[in-house]
Amino acid sequence: MLADRPPANVVTSLLTPGAVPGLVWAFRLHHDGRAEALPIDAPIEPSHDGRLWLHFNLTDVRTRAWLANLHIPQLARDLLLSNDNFQQIHIVDHCVYGVFSDLVRDINEATRETGYLRFAMTERLLISGRHQALCAVDATRRVLESGHRVDSVASLLEKIVDEIADTMDRMADKIGTDLDAIEERVLTNDTGSELRSGLSKMRRTCVRLHRQLAGLRVLFHRLEQKNTDNLSPALRLQAGKLAQRLDGLDHDIVELHERSRLLEEELRFKLEEESNRHLHALSVVTMMLLPPTLVTGIFGMNTKGLPLTDTDSGFLVAAGLLIGSSLLAYLVMRRLGIVR
Repeated sequence: MLADRPPANVVTSLLTPGAVPGLVWAFRLHHDGRAEALPIDAPIEPSHDGRLWLHFNLTDVRTRAWLANLHIPQLARDLLLSNDNFQQIHIVDHCVYGVFSDLVRDINEATRETGYLRFAMTERLLISGRHQALCAVDATRRVLESGHRVDSVASLLEKIVDEIADTMDRMADKIGTDLDAIEERVLTNDTGSELRSGLSKMRRTCVRLHRQLAGLRVLFHRLEQKNTDNLSPALRLQAGKLAQRLDGLDHDIVELHERSRLLEEELRFKLEEESNRHLHALSVVTMMLLPPTLVTGIFGMNTKGLPLTDTDSGFLVAAGLLIGSSLLAYLVMRRLGIVR
């Protein structure tokens, strides 16, 4: 929903006697696009020369109390403090707010777990928060520190979405490389048990990435169709451009999922072939041992009148019968095409 009221002066509400609680990092975005990192252990003062990006750890109880008193629309504040785990974006009272999904960041790299970034954006302020360390916002922080310039708060949010796509793109590249290695092993008839577990893990990752990208795509396609003429230019997101990139990335993820499914089916087929060969060999051995077992059973009967009981070479004759019966069974199976 769009409103014609002027944007709330939320920047002046940042004046506090001490440091902002739960602040992970803070940047001041100057009019020339330069980003200035601010100390998080000192008060954040509003400035006429620039806008602010404040990123919070939402697990800090003090942060939640501070955000509850922030002068932004009630709906945006409620979403920042909520536990909603579905992606969404809204516009109300010259404030854009919502929830984006991202990959959880480990110490050195992205994991395959999903986390959520909550944000509220006005013309001069971007408030973001998370419960777990996320990849996209951390990557955005690094590029800002390296000198990347942003023209507006909306450009900063677009950069965060770009980093979300970049993170998933790198994950897709890694999955593609792993699939190449597994495919080579499958083509060489390697059917190790770790291959199936690896393929299953990749399929789960592809499903998660597709679910995240599908949600983001829907959000930006819907935002593109909305009438945002009454919204300040500083808050207008390039929804069409972002949606187009997410569409292409989602197409790649779907292809990787289909490729992993086909590889898993091919591996299952090879495992079934190998099992059938083993069962065939076991059946052949069993059939070859049936006649000797019959001979052994006959000579093992505890009855009178058994042949060869009084013959000195009876054992050798019985052994010859055993070998001959196995050989006869083998010739019969070969004649019938069971053994080649």
